[in-house]
Amino acid sequence: MVRVSVPATSANLGPGFDTFGLALELRNTLALEEAAAPEVHFTGEGAEVLGREASNLVLEAVAALYRQVGRPTPTLRLRVESRVPLARGLGSSATAIVGGLVAARALAGVPLSDTELFQLADRIEGHPDNVAPALWGGAVLAWRSGQRVHARRLGVPPQLAAAVAVPETAVPTERSRAVLPATVPLADAVFNLGRSALLATALLTGELELLRDATQDRLHQPYRAALVPGLEEVLAAARGAGALGAALSGSGSAVLALGRGDLTAVAAGMADAFRAAGVGCRTWCLEVSREGARVEEAG
Repeated sequence: MVRVSVPATSANLGPGFDTFGLALELRNTLALEEAAAPEVHFTGEGAEVLGREASNLVLEAVAALYRQVGRPTPTLRLRVESRVPLARGLGSSATAIVGGLVAARALAGVPLSDTELFQLADRIEGHPDNVAPALWGGAVLAWRSGQRVHARRLGVPPQLAAAVAVPETAVPTERSRAVLPATVPLADAVFNLGRSALLATALLTGELELLRDATQDRLHQPYRAALVPGLEEVLAAARGAGALGAALSGSGSAVLALGRGDLTAVAAGMADAFRAAGVGCRTWCLEVSREGARVEEAG
């Protein structure tokens, strides 16, 4: 039996659309073992509605790995304990895919590298900025070159902390992508180029004060605001309560705030802003996960 845990992820970090991602210490755990008859059991976040879909995504990743190594997929027993909310922009699909690949690699005992797993994960998920931090942890920059994806970890300043506000409103990725325009004004593209470079600088140098400007965006957040009631007010509340930067997490609907130390007041401010917009929410203050997917038990 192999047990694997995978961290949640927050993509984009404001301006780095489909490029930047960050791992958060909120983990999904899955256990995979060969069995006489197939069995799937899902508990935790989304189990009552989306458990079957999430489990199938794990098994899809497992089957992809076995195909890659030229072996038939064995009959499996799968148990998933989910803490990452679904359809909130916190990488629940990436945890399923990366977790399935890492568990299958360990179960099959094959010497595939993390880079090879990354290529497989991207083929299934399609968003390397989510799967890269789930696999490697920390802050990651991902990009495409031809048919391959690449990623490099950026330094994560030790004092960097995160808070997330997760509203009751779910935003499926497909819907969030559908509201984006095919073209954007040149001024907005230039704005985001500068902010993305500033974001990398802030993470690499530890100059976290730069996050105030570095997490600003004009490419996707203004268009997605209609899908997340109170988004602008929540972002403003996070900064007003002491966050150094704040952004929509992935395609939403969760909001990520970054800062130093205890961000309890930041989380409370974001929750109050969501409630003022008529939306209930939950909040977590989280560490940045320096470690990505890990095998916690094998044998």
